[in-house]
Amino acid sequence: MARRIESLFIPGPAGRLEALLEEPEDRDPIQAAIVCHPHPLFGGTLHNKVVHRLARGMRRAGAVVLRFNFRGVNLSEGEHDKGVGEVDDARVCLDELRRRYPALPYSLAGFSFGSRVALKLAQDHPHATQVIAAGFPAHIGGLDALRECPIPRVFIHSTKDDTCPPEPAHAFYESLTGEKHFYWIEAQDHFFAGKLEELEALAEDLATPSTLA
Repeated sequence: MARRIESLFIPGPAGRLEALLEEPEDRDPIQAAIVCHPHPLFGGTLHNKVVHRLARGMRRAGAVVLRFNFRGVNLSEGEHDKGVGEVDDARVCLDELRRRYPALPYSLAGFSFGSRVALKLAQDHPHATQVIAAGFPAHIGGLDALRECPIPRVFIHSTKDDTCPPEPAHAFYESLTGEKHFYWIEAQDHFFAGKLEELEALAEDLATPSTLA
């Protein structure tokens, strides 16, 4: 069967948002997910290699995945809003995904800056399956606003992350209550260099329905 790939624009709170919707390669989707990209001011886009690998791993588990560019990135309108408006961007994108696939369970994911956005968004989605936070930047302030979460949280971190230090990320994880999981990947840097295939395989495993049950 032909895999559905659609480039689209989603009306956002600061203008239209550029997005890419991809269904699984070999089946009808059995779940849905959005993946949020890293910091827009440091080159983060929906085409980031970590975001791409997370999305592909989840698609292999049967998810239709929506990636999108935050406001001000590439063809998305608006200006960077220091992580505040970006949560609203993610919210409207998730709403559009759920509108298209209303019967499917759904999850959230993000890398670096995008992981903070995903964790914030998860607070308002108690019926989501889980939220995956890769390369979570716990060394930056504002963590108190991210402590509450009604769904399972999964953290994935490089042991040699040179951008978001591993120690604060794990300390934040240890401080959390509720269902949570932490996975180390022995990669070369923040972008999981040398271990992107392992990251993708882990994303597939985490998104597999039997894993989520």
